[in-house]
Amino acid sequence: MSDNKPQNSNFIVQGGILAAAGIISRIIGFLYRIPLQNTIGDAGMGYYSAAFQIYSIMLIISSYSLPVAVSKLVAARAAKGQYRNARRFFHGAMLFAVLTGGAACAVVLFSADTLAGTIMSMPKSAIALRMLAPTLLIVAVMGVIRGYFQGLGTMVPTAFSQLIEQIVNAVISVIAGIYLFEYGTKVAALLHDEDFSPAWGAAGGTLGTGAGALSGLFVLLIMFLVHKRRMRKNLTRDNARYVDSYGRIFSLIIVTVLPVILSTTIYNISDTLDQGVFNYVMDVKGFSAIKAEYWGIYAGKYRVLTNVPIALANALCSSMMPSLTACMENGERKLARHKVAVGIRFVMIISIPCAVALAILGRPLIDLMFTGEVEIPAMLLRMGSASVVFYSLSTLSNGILQGIDKMKIPVRNAAIALVLHMAVLYVTISVFDWKLYGVVISCMAFGLIMCILNWVSIAKHLRYRQEIRRTFLIPLVSSAIMGAVVWGLYFILSRMQDMLISVIIASAAGVIVYFVTLLLFGGVRESEIRSLPGGGAVAAVARFFRLL
Repeated sequence: MSDNKPQNSNFIVQGGILAAAGIISRIIGFLYRIPLQNTIGDAGMGYYSAAFQIYSIMLIISSYSLPVAVSKLVAARAAKGQYRNARRFFHGAMLFAVLTGGAACAVVLFSADTLAGTIMSMPKSAIALRMLAPTLLIVAVMGVIRGYFQGLGTMVPTAFSQLIEQIVNAVISVIAGIYLFEYGTKVAALLHDEDFSPAWGAAGGTLGTGAGALSGLFVLLIMFLVHKRRMRKNLTRDNARYVDSYGRIFSLIIVTVLPVILSTTIYNISDTLDQGVFNYVMDVKGFSAIKAEYWGIYAGKYRVLTNVPIALANALCSSMMPSLTACMENGERKLARHKVAVGIRFVMIISIPCAVALAILGRPLIDLMFTGEVEIPAMLLRMGSASVVFYSLSTLSNGILQGIDKMKIPVRNAAIALVLHMAVLYVTISVFDWKLYGVVISCMAFGLIMCILNWVSIAKHLRYRQEIRRTFLIPLVSSAIMGAVVWGLYFILSRMQDMLISVIIASAAGVIVYFVTLLLFGGVRESEIRSLPGGGAVAAVARFFRLL
């Protein structure tokens, strides 16, 4: 771990490391969902999703915001050389995590039936929800350690632990899913209720989440011990005039955490409300028998595919926040604006082509990877792939506002977006009876509204003027050219070759075409390429082909 202050760290490099790990983790998560979905079916994925929605809300309320708060508070003190106070914040946050994570674990464990039956209208998802309860405490502790490392300017421990966590999660989820689905089949035969098979299969999938989190925590503890000597070296250079009391630490944690909890809760509760409203409407309209299967199609196929590229925005958000905090602490507003511009540009350069590719290749990807229904999730991808862009930008802009200490603004913006989102959801699924298509439309509306509101807020409070041509127009034109090439190649090859080979060749050609056109149009400069991990080699290849 570097001893340099966070503001001297290259947040794009650190964000690139975390993004690479995040994307690999999402890919692993995406890949293991394939055998899991094929084992427990669309109905099983519906129960799995219902349990995860409740778990996600409890995680947000109890500890999800702790890495953000710890990284922000630690970065602010490390930027001033107050390493002793940074360490005390770590200790105070750890105690806070144990208390809140333990309380959330107890609530979920003893109230699973009520939460699953009342909120989600899926009582049998309580089996999977109970499996997730201990994970709330594990993730809380793990989040504090990750936030501490991020606040000191390194994303490597977070990145490495994420990979280990996801690998273990994938293996255990599939094995436990298969085993418990078979167990559920026996229970179903005894109780004459076939819903027990997918419900227990979903519980097996959630068991992997806890095992993965435990392995990630173990890795972080080892890395913490390895870096302890360097942390002690920082303490010898401490220049703090006073040491923060634990009372002050707790109050600062609460003041920092609450706005993040509120904005994140509102930002993420839309998924829970969507499923709850969708299940209720399906019950009212007489479709109770297929509501789990339908939601499994949405969450287990459409959302799994669209969530992979959003990992980049999450990674850059984690990397940018402590960096922006350090800039604001030192009065470097111009540097903060530069980092915001670079961060938004890189998110758009990745998310726009991903959205186009999913719209074009969505159907063959679903056909290759999943069993069961194909046409509905394929249409959802064609309609809703733009949500990749909206959610990536809104996620990053939330982190920017929190990084410049405008903690309440994302709360307000998310609340406005949620109200409008729910209005669109009601009209589309209740009045027009568009079912899952209405859910996708309302979610796209939520992401777009968040983007607009956050963009206006950033411009106002950071005096930031968004560059349009290189950030949006060039990636959009390059993606359109890429999309035409991918569609044409796949159309031709799919009539001569196997579907898998056609998808691979078309995708590879699309990647090359996109980055060549991006470079030719001047969408990325050589200095920006070199700032990425491995960017020197990429720049050398581009120069060889005279693209720079």
